[in-house]
Parts: sequence; C-alpha cells; structure tokens
Amino acid sequence: MKASDLLLRCLEAEGCEYIFGVPGEENADVMMSLLDSKIKFIVCRHEQGAAFIADVYGRLTGKPVVCLGTLGPGATNLLTGVGDANMDRAPCIVLTGQASTSRMHKESHQAMDLVKVFETCVKWGVSVVHPDSIPEIVRKAFRVATTDKYGACHIDLPEDVAKRQTLAQPIPPRPVPRSAPNPEIVATAADMIRNAEFPVILTGNGTLRNHASDQLRAFARQNQIPVLNTFMGKGGFPPSDPLCLFTIGLGARDWTVACVEKSDCVISVGFDMVEYHPKAWNKGNKKNIIHIDQSAAEIDDNYRTAAEIVGDIGLCMNALADATEGMTGPSPELYAPFREKMLEDFRRHDDDTGLPVAPQKVLSDVRRVMDDVDIILSDVGAHKMWIARYLQTEEPNTIQMSNGFCSMGFALPGAIAAKIVHPDRRVLAICGDGGVMMNIQELETAVREKLNIVVMVWEDSQYGLIRWKQTAQFGKWSHIDFTNPDWMKLADAFHMAGFMVEDAADVGATLEKAFTAGRPALVVVPIDYSQNMKLTASLKDIPVDVVCDALGNVDLFKGLPKQYREMMAEEMDERTYEPGATIFSEGEAGAELFVIHEGEVVVEVGGQEVARIGAGGAFGEMAALSAEPRSATIRASAETTVSALDGPAFRTLVSSQPAMGLAIARTLAQRLAKATAK
Repeated sequence: MKASDLLLRCLEAEGCEYIFGVPGEENADVMMSLLDSKIKFIVCRHEQGAAFIADVYGRLTGKPVVCLGTLGPGATNLLTGVGDANMDRAPCIVLTGQASTSRMHKESHQAMDLVKVFETCVKWGVSVVHPDSIPEIVRKAFRVATTDKYGACHIDLPEDVAKRQTLAQPIPPRPVPRSAPNPEIVATAADMIRNAEFPVILTGNGTLRNHASDQLRAFARQNQIPVLNTFMGKGGFPPSDPLCLFTIGLGARDWTVACVEKSDCVISVGFDMVEYHPKAWNKGNKKNIIHIDQSAAEIDDNYRTAAEIVGDIGLCMNALADATEGMTGPSPELYAPFREKMLEDFRRHDDDTGLPVAPQKVLSDVRRVMDDVDIILSDVGAHKMWIARYLQTEEPNTIQMSNGFCSMGFALPGAIAAKIVHPDRRVLAICGDGGVMMNIQELETAVREKLNIVVMVWEDSQYGLIRWKQTAQFGKWSHIDFTNPDWMKLADAFHMAGFMVEDAADVGATLEKAFTAGRPALVVVPIDYSQNMKLTASLKDIPVDVVCDALGNVDLFKGLPKQYREMMAEEMDERTYEPGATIFSEGEAGAELFVIHEGEVVVEVGGQEVARIGAGGAFGEMAALSAEPRSATIRASAETTVSALDGPAFRTLVSSQPAMGLAIARTLAQRLAKATAK
C-alpha cells in the first residue's frame, strides 16, 4: 500500500477518531488517503484552532487525536496550540507535511527543519525517512504521548515518502501497566502525616489526568485533611465538602495561600510545577512536602520533598489511606475560617443589578444555569483570574483553561472539542474581547459542524489583564485599548444566535436563551473590571505604603530611595504567627527578611533569650543578601503580624536595579566602617 494509506491504518489501529486541520499541497497524499478511512477529518479555519481542538480533546478523553498542517506556515501556525497541549499535559499527535527529501538539504520553498522547530513544544518528534518505519513511529508517538506526564508528539512526513509503496503493517497497541508505590516510602510518608499538626492536600492536574479523584476524596475524608485544588485540578475535590478550601494559584496572597503558610505538611497529589510555583507557598522551605505522582518530583529550591511516592496516583492514595487509618486530622479551627472568608467573597455580588456587570455576578449566574457535568472553558485574560478563584465545580475535567502556556485564543476552539466529546452536555467558552478575536474564525467551524456551543464575551475594549498587572505594578497603564466589532452583526454573519446582556439581573436568563437557541450562540456581557484592583486591594491587609515606610526603618535599607523600597514592598508577603510559633531556628539557612507590624518576637541564642523586637522592628535582614546560617532562633511571644521578603526574589530585584544595589552597598560600607572604628 502507499505510505500515506499505511499512516492512516496505523492511526485507526490506535483508535484515533479525528484529525483536525487545514489541507495543503505537501500533505495532499494524506488527504487523499482519508477518503478511504473511517477517521473523520474536520476542516478548521486556522491551524492554531486545530491544535487547540486536539489539545482539549486529549484533556477530556485521555486519548490523542491528530492536528494537521502542511509545511512552513501551516506547521508554525500549529505551534501555539501544540505548546499549550504539551505544557498542560494533554496527549496530542501533530502531523506536518514536509518538502521532498530531495530538497530538504538546501534552501527551498517553505522548507525548514520542522523537527527542530517543534522540539521544545513536544515530548518526542521525528521525520519519516522510510515508509517501512511508519508503524513503529506511530506506535511510539501514541505511547509516549500517553505515558505520564502526557504531552504532544510530532510526526513529520515528507511528500515523496508519503507516495512510496510499502508492505509494512500497523503494530497493535498494548496497554502499559501502572506501577504500584514503594511500601517503605508509603510508611515513611504516613508517619510524617500522623505527626503533622496541620497537614493540607494540594491536588493538581495529574489527579484528573490519572482519574484518581475518587481515591483522593476518600483519603481526605478518612483523615479529615483539608484540600486545595490548583487551577488545573478544579473538581478534583468538590467545593461542597467542608474540607475544600477551593482554588490556589491567584497571583496574589489569597486566603488559600495564607492557609498553606500555616500548614507544616503539604501532601502534593498530581501537582505539576507549572501550575503554581512553590516559591509562592513554601518560602523558607519550612514544610514537609510529600510528593505523590506517576513521575518523580521536579528539582526546585522551594520544592524539597521529604518523601516521594511514585506510581499510579490512585494506587498511591489507596496505599496511603491504609497506612494512615485511624489518625486524627487537624482541628477545623485551623482551616475553617479561611473557607468561610472565601464563601463570604463568593456571595457578595449575587444580587447585583445594572451595567457593567461585576465578574462575580456573571460567574454566580453561570454556575446556576449550568449543571456540574456541563463544561466551561476559560480563555486567557482578566476573566481567567475570576474564573479560577470564583467558579467552582463538583466534577473533574468540567472547567478547562490554558494554564502552563497561558495562551489567548484557547477557549473557542477548545469548546468545539468539548462538544464533540460530550454532545449531550452544555458547553460554554468564556472569553475576553481580546482573546476571542484571536481565533474568531472557528465560529464558522462550529456552525458548519452543527456544534451548539455558547461563546460568552466579556467586553471592556481593553487587554484587561495587562491593565490589571500594569496598574498593580506602576499605578498606571499603557497601550491596552482597542475597538470591537458590532457583536450582533458578527453573530448574524456567522449564522449564529446573538445576545447582548443589558442588565446584570438578566445574565442567567440570557445565557439560558443562548443554550436553547438550537444553534451556536454568542453572548456579550459588558464587564466591570474596576473589580480587578478592588480584589487586589482586598487581599492586601497591609498597604504597600505602610510596608514601604517600615522598610525605611530597617538599618540595611535606611536612606534607600522610596521607589526602591516600594518595589521591595510589592514583593513582600503578609504572615501572622501564633504565640510561641518558631519563625526560624538558629543554624538553618537564611532565606527571608521580616518586618514586624504588630506583636513581638523573642531572640534566642543557644537557648537563652537575648533580646525582644516589637512593632516597627526587623530581623533576619542579612538573609536578604545571602543564605548564611541563622545566628539566632526567633519565636513569636504574642500574635505577630509581619511582612516577609524572600531573599532570592530580593537578589533578583537588585540585579535588575543596579542603582538599588549601589545604595545598599554604600549602607553596608558605612556599617563596616563604623564597626572597624570601634
């Protein structure tokens, strides 16, 4: 048979049901072979859209499908969606056309080394140089793509190889057995959990990817340990359970982060480092981290594991449940207040009216209109932050977002995949007016394929997330404005139903009309993004200017211009320590500087009290410059509120601001001169 025919037979043997893509000249043989294949080809309007569709299909099914493009620009158009699938661990096969092998060695029309182009965006990639190798290549691509951690694999097929004859046959797929955890490591981890005063569970993408939500829930409930879901782990543990502390990952010190800061043991289940970097929740490396995943832990300075249980996550959780049976969980007093704070926030805008509409109100109504098994996809923008924090779900894999790669243009094509996989469920793509325009052409694909998705656009005529970030950092914003089309005319041009929300009270009813329109629908909501900075302010109990002034009282930073102290204040985290709590111990590596706002600490050397420091004072300041061992133990003598500055973050800031470094160097020189004079 022809090589392109063999390729399709191999894809069929793997159970591949769809190819999404754009036909081209150099993949013409594959397109002709599709005429005799049971695989359905769906024509997309841009290769990026095709890649995002394949990405979400892989997330929801755990099975790879193919996104296809021709060589040159067709291939490079696939890159963003492929990178997204790979970084968010979705199985996906990328198939690119390629120039004939007779011209690949020289300058040639549209030709480039596509294996190298895709190398950083896939787990494995190869160019087919002989048709007889196609069965092995396809089998390996599917196996690598579905071996944890899942990801994308790339097959590059030159046009002359696609035409050649071969007698090779497909290789039947074989399941890869899942490994069981090491009993000794399970026992070690169980002892740590039993001895912890306040353990918490952090569950991520891997829990959903490994279909281990049931085992996770059983373990948490057995031992009464509270659970936080990452953005990608939403639905791993249900928000209706009193043990659920909702979602962690917002780029601010939310109540969830404050709770993790209080914990002494983090049970990390299926957590991918790209989801929410541990430097945000494990500064100072104070916590015992128990890593549970199909893969060994990534090496990171703030993710120093005390135990690693590697194997099938479901089997690991069952084994750990057996080993911890009968233990006493942490007191609800340690975590229930954080849950209540979040619930208060969730309820605050339920009854809003008027325009523009608060993000919280929109999401409250979205949740009321949609069942827990329905699927919501978030694009990237300010709305993603609101969805991540406020929109909850009881079921795994029902809220999807681009997290690791964080790519705009994800949600609309992703909704097409969700409707293909679950035609009986409601599917909603929530997009900003910036992101939706990046793949707006795929509305035609949805209409043509009769996939009745609803696309909700939050309209503010700005790149809202960029304004939010710029305002938080600089107090002003730059070049974020644009104009929008007439949305209702746009919907009509695509033969869709179109709805404009004209009152906050109408959000739910309008969304219901869109879902019952009998065709794809567009819903536009004028959004009140003044709520962005209000959220940022509400999560900072201690204003930046107060921290800035406090830094001016620290010997090391006296005389440092205010603009540099403001930069440092933005980097500092707020913490509260209970009476008697040890903040750091003598001899351990220095990692942070602390400024006291309320309360008092005791300084101990060799077990003896040598000093006390109260509000307005600072300690551990030399740790901002180096990781030398601590010269004393610091304990809170009363409830103490501090701001903490991470040493590595400070050193990075100094390296980017040479004038700041010079000012601090002058202070150190003056201090050294005084010490020498004495």
